Amino acid sequence: MRGFPGCVNWSVRGAVVSFHPLISLPSDVMSLFSLIAAFLLEQLRPLSSRKYLERGLAAYADYFQRHFNAGERWHGKTAWFLAVVPPVLLVLLVYGLLYRVHPLLGWALNVALLYFTMGFRQFSHYFTDIHKALREDRLEEARTLLSRWWQQPAQALNPEEVARVSIEQALLASYRHVFGVVIFFVLFSMLCLCGGAGAMLFRLVQFLRLRWQDTVHAGSFAEFSGAAGRWLDWLPVRMTAATFAIVGDFEDTIYCWRSQAASWPDSEAGILLSSGAGALGVRLGMLLPQDGLPLDRPELGIDNEADADFMQSTVGLMWRAIVFWLILLVLLTVANLMG
Repeated sequence: MRGFPGCVNWSVRGAVVSFHPLISLPSDVMSLFSLIAAFLLEQLRPLSSRKYLERGLAAYADYFQRHFNAGERWHGKTAWFLAVVPPVLLVLLVYGLLYRVHPLLGWALNVALLYFTMGFRQFSHYFTDIHKALREDRLEEARTLLSRWWQQPAQALNPEEVARVSIEQALLASYRHVFGVVIFFVLFSMLCLCGGAGAMLFRLVQFLRLRWQDTVHAGSFAEFSGAAGRWLDWLPVRMTAATFAIVGDFEDTIYCWRSQAASWPDSEAGILLSSGAGALGVRLGMLLPQDGLPLDRPELGIDNEADADFMQSTVGLMWRAIVFWLILLVLLTVANLMG
């Protein structure tokens, strides 16, 4: 079977387990259709029990913190490796065995992992409801919905500020729940590994980073998980920003990315927000009223004030970016088959 050079076979107790690449026949086509199937499944049958999955992950993360957190950085490093590496290796092994039995079993595992780790529905219900409330001049309802989603008070925000913060939250959430997952799926597949394992790795690392940093007594324990999360973010954040440039306003995206991203407190979030603002032609960041005082934030983007119309444009930007990745995979697959 033809594929990328450097693909290897793993031997497990005498059995050879082959990890097939994304760009091969038929595994390349199956990986492409894994993404398509996961998107369709998530749209048609969103996971109703996702909150139980989040609770399970929280209990998993808390277990390692409870048993390893003695206040030192190396304790957090040890806990991180024990929490991340074994499940990823297990998925790689199971995928190889399933693929050896029948490729469709490996495909089904990829779809299942994508279904549980990726999806617009993990954040889009808030965004959609806020957008609808603003369209119908129900400002109080929009503020309440935003407060629940943002986890910050929003009762003093005007309609433009509600739309602005909602767009910011949507851009960040789309990276965490969609683009970062998709990019790691593709990268793992092209490295001759199970793409679903890459998706799981991305979501697990990001979850541990946020969970351990949000814990009151995390201290030095959370330092390594934070550094690992930032390291893992480096490439997919920039690939997501580049995708926004391609499917949005290219010149404005590059300008905002280069001139504004560094001004945001979190540089990785700054890249996502500035590139998204440039692609949409909308202004994000800026002052916000918080607890009776102005919260000073850098200005991102150019041109227009945020409103309900730009919220709709944000949804269009995300879908165009997803379509771009699917088309890119189709072109890579066709090029490999022809070669």
